[in-house]
Amino acid sequence: MHPTFPKIVANANPHYQKLGGEAGVRRLVERFYELMCELPEAARIRAMHPQDLAHAKEKLFMFLSGWLGGPPLYAQRHGPPRLGRAHAGFGIDRAASAAWMLCMTRALDEQVADAELRAQLVAAFAKVADSITRH
Repeated sequence: MHPTFPKIVANANPHYQKLGGEAGVRRLVERFYELMCELPEAARIRAMHPQDLAHAKEKLFMFLSGWLGGPPLYAQRHGPPRLGRAHAGFGIDRAASAAWMLCMTRALDEQVADAELRAQLVAAFAKVADSITRH
């Protein structure tokens, strides 16, 4: 069974604006991928990506834009996100999921000053990461 994700209506989720809108989300994505390249613990998930990360960065930005309550850029271009299907071929196990969460959590720690917002985002990202993890 594929996980289902609730439809997020633009502006129904305030996180996009709280992160600083487009510029804030782009900074988060950029830092996430920098950490993926820098952290030895993330080498396995880095190896799942092509050498040039430009396309991956743009897709993550577009997804996060809508998921966080901003413009639904990913859905407009690619249709509804189907994260389980999109990641099925990568064999995401608990270790890969933990490495992804390490990068995202550190990026959030560096980019989000508001502790409550940061905690909400870490919890939300953990649910998404768990939903695409083979258990």
